[in-house]
Amino acid sequence: MARASGRSVAVSRLFPGRTDRLLIAPHDLRTTDATRAAEVYSGRFVFAGKIVTCHGRSVFDLDPPSEDWEVALLGFGWLRHLRAAESAITRANARALIDDWLSNPKRKSAVGRRADVLARRIISLLSQAPLVLNDADPKFYRRFLRHLSREIRTLRYTAVDIADGLPRLQVMIALCYASLCLANQSKHIRTATRKLSDELQRQILPDGGHISRNPGALVELLLDLLPLRQTFAARNIAPPQALLNAIDRMMPMLRFFRHGDGSFALFNGMSNAPSGVVATLLAYDDTHGTPMASMPHTGFQRLDAGPTVIIADTGPPPPPSVSHDAHAGCLSFELSSGTNRIVVNCGMPPTGRDNWRVFARSTAAHSTLTYHETSSCKFIERSAMKKMLQGAPIVSGPVNIEAYREVTESGTLLTMSHDGYLRQFGVTHRRVLMLSEDGSRIDGEDTIAKRPGAAFKGGADDYTLRFHLHPFVKASRLSDGRGVMLVLPNRDVWTFEAASERVDLEDSVYLAGSDGARRTSQIVIRQNARQVSTIRWNFIRSSASASATVARRDARREPELPL
Repeated sequence: MARASGRSVAVSRLFPGRTDRLLIAPHDLRTTDATRAAEVYSGRFVFAGKIVTCHGRSVFDLDPPSEDWEVALLGFGWLRHLRAAESAITRANARALIDDWLSNPKRKSAVGRRADVLARRIISLLSQAPLVLNDADPKFYRRFLRHLSREIRTLRYTAVDIADGLPRLQVMIALCYASLCLANQSKHIRTATRKLSDELQRQILPDGGHISRNPGALVELLLDLLPLRQTFAARNIAPPQALLNAIDRMMPMLRFFRHGDGSFALFNGMSNAPSGVVATLLAYDDTHGTPMASMPHTGFQRLDAGPTVIIADTGPPPPPSVSHDAHAGCLSFELSSGTNRIVVNCGMPPTGRDNWRVFARSTAAHSTLTYHETSSCKFIERSAMKKMLQGAPIVSGPVNIEAYREVTESGTLLTMSHDGYLRQFGVTHRRVLMLSEDGSRIDGEDTIAKRPGAAFKGGADDYTLRFHLHPFVKASRLSDGRGVMLVLPNRDVWTFEAASERVDLEDSVYLAGSDGARRTSQIVIRQNARQVSTIRWNFIRSSASASATVARRDARREPELPL
């Protein structure tokens, strides 16, 4: 993989005599792959898990195989791969493709006109201007600038109608870039800066989390905000304080959500975050500090001891306007040991999300308790409402959520509860986690508490406790039916036990892998709240070697669940 230059590029040097139009090209922090330039040159466009081969036709004339593919094509982010190849052929190819786009009648497609896609295209064209304009003739230069100016004007007029959340912030960022990178835009700099500042103050919470509660939003925003800060400096204009403050708050949040293998915890629409991208972002963090323990405004808790990390969701669903990707995962947690992830949530796939969205957002797709196989949040389900609201926002969920931390002689105690099942079933879920001082043991307790004076409603008194396992964990059910042995990729062994309960291993799916959905396992305990309202369980790291533990297990195990 190659990376773009670490400096903003003064495009005026490329065109002596035409320094009055495009002044600077911002740095692109996104990962590049020079080998993909050859694919584009041969007419193969691979986006969002789909491959389209042009066979001599214009790629813009072809029917897109999916909306995600079309968004990637018309966002022009793929230009960075051509720039990474650094050759006259790729520069000519880039100009030919852009010239084709400018001449194509389909360039006014509905997806291409979407404000968020338009914003991404503007940022891409500005960032890759050196690739496109180096060695170009003046006629192409003028045509390119005229088109770019029209798109910026269009975005300014449509910005008021953009969806809330990350898309709206990306539009404000694009308009800020445009005012800084083009000449004769000084009258727009102040307006664009003020609007961006207002939106950052509203969407970036005091602890650095995004209002959507999606860790992936932080990655996407920092990939644009860090170069924007550099672009202000390159123009000798002081960056707005709101921009600096937002970056300073978001950086610690990156470390908060990060497991030992560099991956992010899977909450509220998070998919895989390429470790190289995260490492690039963290290189801009001057503090290099340890992650904070609590993010109270965003609603997450982190427990660290030795090599063991637990990250738990202790927050309510985000506001409906930014909840289209939010999940019903309250009180779910993820567990990792060193560079090995053990307990996960199912997450969201990087592509083809619509096929998995309903399941991935459900409580059952998270490592927590599900009451009567019902999610703790309610989503808009009527298709007509989904279309009108451009998605399926959360309309109700947990309101009263409690989370208390206490450091004891034995370790760190985290006590949590939520009332997501109170209105429908008259019960609350309480979860207690204790992480030992050396990180070798996690003790847990899950309780279904009935509202005082209320009775269980009909047969709705069954509940299920789930612990989804990472695909790299090899799981075997113990012969006594009360536990599961877990062998990690580094041959470390952990044991899950619930001494008073039947413990099952069932199929699950891990959606957040870079190569698509993968089969995995989940530890499952089912109970009836009328009979047993509390389940106690633990994860214990074995001090014995994996080979010795496996040998003992082979002598008394039940058949393994095939992975």
